[in-house]
Amino acid sequence: MQQSGRSGTKLSPPAAVGLYTPEQRLRRDATRWTLVQGLLAPLQFLVFLVSTVLVLRYLATGHGATAATVSIVFKTLTLYTIMITGSFWEKAVFDRWLFADAFFWEDVVSFLVLGLHTAYLAMLAFGLGSERGRMLLALAAYATYVVNATQFLLKLRAARLQSNGHAARLQAVTA
Repeated sequence: MQQSGRSGTKLSPPAAVGLYTPEQRLRRDATRWTLVQGLLAPLQFLVFLVSTVLVLRYLATGHGATAATVSIVFKTLTLYTIMITGSFWEKAVFDRWLFADAFFWEDVVSFLVLGLHTAYLAMLAFGLGSERGRMLLALAAYATYVVNATQFLLKLRAARLQSNGHAARLQAVTA
């Protein structure tokens, strides 16, 4: 059964079909953007871990501000990269650049994460706030990133469970 989505186009209701329709699953598996996201996500997480250590070190000791700042800028650049390529992925899979029904709340929180990182860059570029204040803002951005990463990990798990269930149903039908 089809219903009208937020964009006015016909969409299958997510609750009835799971995370992906069969067609979306095929597009997900066929697009190069799935691999790109699969490579960028752990890279971004590694950058996040290193940067978090550097920021916490600065906050605890007052030393290493430059290294922490460079790491935050690099983390922000990886975030922008994964957001842009993620929108290509959503377009390829769901035919929407962002806010596809299946990833609506993940995208909402991603924009909050992006906003906090961008606020850090603006403060840095215009010399606003203290070094410590900017580092605390970076930690707030990182905490929000952890929430967002958890959302995506839960969706990845749901997709795997859906795929396993789909494979089991196919085996039962063909047996």
